[in-house]
Amino acid sequence: MREEGRWIYLILVGLLSLLTTEAYEVGLTFLNSAVAKGAVCLDGSAPAYHMDKGFGAGVNNWLVFFEGGGWCNNVTSCLARRDERLGSSKKMLTTETFSGMFHNKPKYNPDFYDWNRIKVRYCDGASFTGDVEAVDPKTNLHFRGARIFRAVIEDLLAKGMKNAKNAMLAGCSAGGLTSILQCDNFRSLLPATTKVKCLADAGFFINGKTIIGTSHIEGFFADVVKTHGSAKVLSPACTSRMSPGLCFFPQNMVQYIKTPIFLINAAYDSWQVKNILAPGVADRKGTWRSCKLDITKCSPAQLNVLQGYRREFLQALTGFGNSPSRGMFINSCYSHCQTGIQETWLRNDSPLLSNTTIAKAVGNWYYDRGTFQKIDCPYPCDKTCHNRVFE
Repeated sequence: MREEGRWIYLILVGLLSLLTTEAYEVGLTFLNSAVAKGAVCLDGSAPAYHMDKGFGAGVNNWLVFFEGGGWCNNVTSCLARRDERLGSSKKMLTTETFSGMFHNKPKYNPDFYDWNRIKVRYCDGASFTGDVEAVDPKTNLHFRGARIFRAVIEDLLAKGMKNAKNAMLAGCSAGGLTSILQCDNFRSLLPATTKVKCLADAGFFINGKTIIGTSHIEGFFADVVKTHGSAKVLSPACTSRMSPGLCFFPQNMVQYIKTPIFLINAAYDSWQVKNILAPGVADRKGTWRSCKLDITKCSPAQLNVLQGYRREFLQALTGFGNSPSRGMFINSCYSHCQTGIQETWLRNDSPLLSNTTIAKAVGNWYYDRGTFQKIDCPYPCDKTCHNRVFE
C-alpha cells in the first residue's frame, strides 16, 4: 500500500505541476482615473484590467484583449448584471488566470510570450460600444462602454503603448465582437508607425434563424444598440446603408474594416447554437437540451440542422474576402473561445487545421511569415477538436 500511495502522490504532484506551468495568476488593476471621464461600468464603478508586462525583445509589443460575457439589451437585463462581475468592478475577482495566448513562456506562447499582455474586464454589457450621457437616478445604470474602451487605450498609451512597435487588439466572444467593431478605431488611436492588427476569437456572431425559422438574435442586437446608444460607435459606412442594429453583426460591416484582422471561430459555435439557433424561446419543450449540452448527443435530424447552420455561417463569412491581410481559422468543433486556454491555443493535442495550431496560424499571420485562411470539413471529420460538454 505504501508503494501505491507514493505513486498516487507523485501523480498528483505531477498534475499540479502541469497546471501551475500551463497557467498563472495576474492581479487586477483598477482604472480609477476613468471615473472622472464618465468611463464606468454599468453600476458606475471604475473599469479594470489585468496586465502582465512585456520584457526583453517584447517590451514595446502590446496585446490588448477584451473579455466576453454576452450582452444586456434593456433596463431589466442590465439591472440583472449591474451588481455582478459583468456590471461592476466591485464584484470582480482580484486575480485572473493567464494561459494560452497570455502565457509568458515561449513553450506555451512562442510569438507573444514577451509582449505586454492585457486582459480588459467586461462590465458594460454592449461589447464596449455604448455611450449614453444620461443616467436614470432610479436605476443608476451607466451605458458607457465606448468611453471605457477609449479610457483603457489612453491609459495604456501613457504606460508605454505610445512607443509600441507591434500592437494587437483581440477579444473572445462579446470581446471578440469588440475587436471587430473597434478595430479601425484602435488603429487610429495608436502611432502611425505601429504595426497594428486585430484578432476576433468566437466573435463572428451571425444573423441566423432559429430552429423554428424565427429571427431572435436580430431583435436582441437591435435592442442592445438602442439601449446603449451604440450607433455612433458603429461603422458609418455600414450605418449609412442599414439599421445600426444590423451593423452590430460582423457579416454586415467586416468588409469596411481597413486594418488587418484574423478570425478564429468554430463553425458549430456552441454559444451560437444555444442562443441563436436553438434559444429557449424557440425550443419551449426542451427537445434540443441534450444536443446543446453535448454535440455527441444530437439526433441525426438535429445534426442535419447543425450542418445547415454551418452552411449559413460560412455564407455569412463571404464578405470577409480573401486578402492576404485577413486570416481565418474556422474549425468544425463544438466550442466557444479557443485562444485563452492552453489546450486549444497550443499543446501537443491542440486543434489543427492543415496540420497547424491556432497559435502558429496567428503568429505566422501577425509576423507576415505566411497567410492563413482555412475552413474545416464538416463535423465529425476533425479528430483534433476539443468539443465542449456543458453541465
